Amino acid sequence: MRKFLITIGILFVIGAVGVFALAKIDFNRFNAESYYLQITEDGKPHEYKLSDGTVMTSYSYTLDATNAKGKTIPLEFNAQKNLRKGAYLKMYVKKGDQVSSYDEVKLEDIPQSAQKN
Repeated sequence: MRKFLITIGILFVIGAVGVFALAKIDFNRFNAESYYLQITEDGKPHEYKLSDGTVMTSYSYTLDATNAKGKTIPLEFNAQKNLRKGAYLKMYVKKGDQVSSYDEVKLEDIPQSAQKN
């Protein structure tokens, strides 16, 4: 009986750690390369209709982004709103050019080699 309770306790702890990890880890940013860019133009709006008839708008962008090593690549990504011109973004990129997530950052947070481009 004692071994059974210890096993249940260990499984509970492992389960609690798993739930915490799923809640706190953003898997879109996990194992992604960071690139930086500045929004210089308005996004191109795209409207689509949901099954309930609601019309949604997303905005697509194609901009050059630079990583901390100074490598520049073109990135295509979408946003749910028209992003503010002049904003600096940290892009999380997987598989070469697929944007999985992004954050707005300050110019001071961008590595010097990426700021040059």
